[in-house]
Amino acid sequence: MDCPACNGPMIVVEHAGIEVDYSPDCKGVWFDTGELELLLESMELDDSGLSMDEILALDEAKTDEKARRCPICNSKMLKVMIGSAPGVMIDACPNEHGLWFDGGEVGQVIRQLIDSQPSSTDKQGKVLSFLGEVFKAGD
Repeated sequence: MDCPACNGPMIVVEHAGIEVDYSPDCKGVWFDTGELELLLESMELDDSGLSMDEILALDEAKTDEKARRCPICNSKMLKVMIGSAPGVMIDACPNEHGLWFDGGEVGQVIRQLIDSQPSSTDKQGKVLSFLGEVFKAGD
């Protein structure tokens, strides 16, 4: 699969039984539908409001950022803001194929979710483990 941001080839990275597509060139991450939810559940962050249906129900963000195309169906993806202020702009396939996060955005969103939860030490360790696996794959 080619990266929707830089068009380079992506590699499959597996963590906790969840496979995501990672671009070693631009450090972006593609989550097929349901993969982000599985990752958040594995980190005990499952009440995040970040299901595909919830994300697609958000208003499209106004931006000058270049439109990206879904690496599965080639449709123009929607730009939406997720997370708490400051929000993180991600790309979502309107045909529900998945979500694109530019480099660093997955970590931003997960840190915001952890910060909003009580007793987050164990969850921080799980985030660091996931991010370590993703970035180790790109080296």
